[in-house]
Amino acid sequence: MWKIGQRGVPYFKRLISAPFTTLRSLPTSLVETGQNRVIDASLTLIRERAKLKGELVRLIGGAKATTALLGVPLGHNSSFLEGPALAPPHVREAIWCGSTNSTTEEGKELKDPRVLSDVGDIPVQEIREMGVDDDRLMNVVSDSVKLVMEEEPLRPLVIGGDHSISYPVVRAVSEKLGGPVDILHLDAHPDIYDRFEGNYYSHASSFARIMEGGYARRLLQVGIRSINKEGREQGKRFGVEQYEMRTFSKDRQMLENLKLGEGVKGVYISIDVDCLDPGFAHGVSHFEPGGLSFRDVLNILHNLQGDLVGADVVEYNPQRDTADDMTAMVAAKFVRELAAKMSK
Repeated sequence: MWKIGQRGVPYFKRLISAPFTTLRSLPTSLVETGQNRVIDASLTLIRERAKLKGELVRLIGGAKATTALLGVPLGHNSSFLEGPALAPPHVREAIWCGSTNSTTEEGKELKDPRVLSDVGDIPVQEIREMGVDDDRLMNVVSDSVKLVMEEEPLRPLVIGGDHSISYPVVRAVSEKLGGPVDILHLDAHPDIYDRFEGNYYSHASSFARIMEGGYARRLLQVGIRSINKEGREQGKRFGVEQYEMRTFSKDRQMLENLKLGEGVKGVYISIDVDCLDPGFAHGVSHFEPGGLSFRDVLNILHNLQGDLVGADVVEYNPQRDTADDMTAMVAAKFVRELAAKMSK
């Protein structure tokens, strides 16, 4: 059966490039007015959805923290393939597809809105069609996350999208809480280049932006197995704790007993699906053999001690997945277990 992912990126490129050509022929003031209206409408959409879900949770009562699912279908900052822009609907479908029950491994029921509420997607492609640049787009992502956090007790769990979205999300969480967080970052790559291929917002540079901004006190990177000289130098520059796969057997006990977030505003977890060995997750843009098993990651997550204030699951690429969307199920499982960890 034909899938949207089979045409995805070329379709998006055609969709976006045509309006850009038209926009250049219009008066600047008219274009700016249109951009502002689209951005305002986008933020209103997220605000009203968050209000509705927050009101429902407060009405039911008994929740100190509720996971709020927010999709950011952005893929154009990828250095190789842009398929992660197509990920959020696939992950949502996998969460609720019925092939498994809605109870997490720790016994929480996902159908309870106090455990998991969904505030929808930021309309990234519609915003880009209006010629909005990445500076403003990243601000929209940050503002959307802050709108979610304004509705107690909602906490953001973001589905990407490529890894560039972690920067505006972490920035928003840190600014909204009033201080830095500790970050647990699971990935095959450190994503800490200063500007990968000249792109300030590259998915390979997101954690350089986070550390430069002072949004994290500690950054622990786990699963690393594709790192070069710049990655190690940048890690030293920012004081990053990099745990490479070549030493995982030695580091395992420590990593499965982490205690984070003391003295800061909480813990943020960022999971790039390619932290897993490709045998566990085929649907990613960058195949990097020798990675973590799915159970390795869950052991780290389940045993982590700390107040989880935000998280993201990124870099699932439906265009590279199997015909039955097996990796979507993997990404969905990450979402499910993170939701259980965050909600209380």
